[in-house]
Amino acid sequence: MNEHLTRRAFGGVALGAGFALAVQPVAAATIVTPTDGLDTAEVEITVADRTIPGYRARPAGGKGEAVVLVTQEIFGVHEHIRDLCRRLAQAGYYAIAPDLYVRQGDPTRVEDIKTLVSTIVAKVPDDQVMSDLDFTAAFAGQEGADDAKLGITGFCWGGRIVWLYAAHQPNLKAGVAWYGKLTGEPDPLHPRHPVDVAGALKAPVLGLYGGKDGGIPQESVEAMRAALGPDSKSSIHVYPDAPHGFNADYRDSYVEADAKDGWAKMLAFFKANGVG
Repeated sequence: MNEHLTRRAFGGVALGAGFALAVQPVAAATIVTPTDGLDTAEVEITVADRTIPGYRARPAGGKGEAVVLVTQEIFGVHEHIRDLCRRLAQAGYYAIAPDLYVRQGDPTRVEDIKTLVSTIVAKVPDDQVMSDLDFTAAFAGQEGADDAKLGITGFCWGGRIVWLYAAHQPNLKAGVAWYGKLTGEPDPLHPRHPVDVAGALKAPVLGLYGGKDGGIPQESVEAMRAALGPDSKSSIHVYPDAPHGFNADYRDSYVEADAKDGWAKMLAFFKANGVG
């Protein structure tokens, strides 16, 4: 079933096609991964309290593939996240991106980042996200993928989630966190940050960060390295001249060489840790 860039309603909720309004206009360098040889679909995932929409991509006719959960940027499951799922599927994975904001609102329809953060993103509880990801992994298994070979990758907001999920899910094999926040003040919905769970990771995580990220200072990267300790199987790679969002090819922040190197490092890390 190929439903690339379609819109389906599940219980009154749907994934919108295209890019989030807050990132318009998209850059000329935007990568469009074709669906040739892939099975892509919008799916309905049953979670603890409802169903949530998601986007799934896998090799056509696939069965028993390793699973990669893809956690969204602050902009939600918009076209860039879908494209990343297709790239992972081309590499042989069952990749799925659940809509982790669905209860709080539709981030793709908000026109500015400040409003998006205050009205939607800040209201998403970490516990809710962990539970939704657990159910999404189980959904992948129900679709015939091998959820015992479970990985996770995430970008920006989703990069922070990768670290938290690695401390939450004992069956996770590996995670790759792209420029996710590492430190911060706790609040009732977000009681811990990656630096607080560094000693409790149940799976190794590779962090990919930019040395010129204005929102994630190198002091926080060094704090995370210190929290991980010298014997950790997790590590952080910093691209010295890269800004935040260096893998986001639809934005001016894109750094092609670093993005390609990071992607190769991610695939190698997954393979080395039993995801694939």
